[in-house]
Amino acid sequence: MNQNIEHGLIPSAGSLEAYIQAVGSVPVLDADEERRLARLYREENNLEAARKLIVSNLRFVVHIARGYAGYGLPQADLIQEGNVGLMKAVKRFDPEMNVRLVSYAVHWIRAEIHEYILRNWRIVKVATTKAQRKLFFNLRSAKKRLGWLGKDEVEAVARDLGVKPDEVREMEARLSSHDASFDPCVDREDDEERAHAPVAYLQDLRMDPTTQVEEDDWQHSNETRLHAAMEDLDERSQDILKARWMSDDKATLQELAARYQVSAERIRQLEKNAMKKLRNALEA
Repeated sequence: MNQNIEHGLIPSAGSLEAYIQAVGSVPVLDADEERRLARLYREENNLEAARKLIVSNLRFVVHIARGYAGYGLPQADLIQEGNVGLMKAVKRFDPEMNVRLVSYAVHWIRAEIHEYILRNWRIVKVATTKAQRKLFFNLRSAKKRLGWLGKDEVEAVARDLGVKPDEVREMEARLSSHDASFDPCVDREDDEERAHAPVAYLQDLRMDPTTQVEEDDWQHSNETRLHAAMEDLDERSQDILKARWMSDDKATLQELAARYQVSAERIRQLEKNAMKKLRNALEA
């Protein structure tokens, strides 16, 4: 594990959680040390300095990669692709720009992950059933000419592949479409291409990854304290809060008053006191 972490690599299958824990335990460099290492690498090609810059920022790659979990792709692969983007960012990072490495690297990390998703996820989505997969892999070779298929050709392809003509038209439309690139190609240094890429003129309003990690930690801490505070309440107060705030079918004061055979005002007081205890626990 340590050797893998030192070289910025994903460990063998089955050890992803251990990897995440390991990179999370690596201290984050302060701004002065980060700038010193970046200068060493930029001016002297010091590979050890580059390694330290990469390793200290692997936790942020994990954080960014988790944001793409909904695509059904392996988390380890998303992280590995993000690591490639981080390495490319370190190679191009200029410490004199007076920004933190992670703020600069986030675009490179996301670009590599986006490229990986487009290579893998889009093909899966355009062909989800067995018939569509068959059509997907055979449609190109089944075409008789370039451009759109005519009516007779569509029907011929449909007969040959055992699908409906409408499925042939839909698949042809999907295959003929293309994705507009938001980021310029990460392997090119074409200034004109970068100038016309949307990322060059659209402001990135997302928070800096360091802030996101801090807020995630803060939210997790609040949730932990909230659960602990709920457990400290008496059973009736817990039930009132759950019925009033945590249920899809929220109970009224009168309904709870009937349940506990007290006045609605008494239920309101119990609710107010319970909420006050929760706020005090969060502010402590």
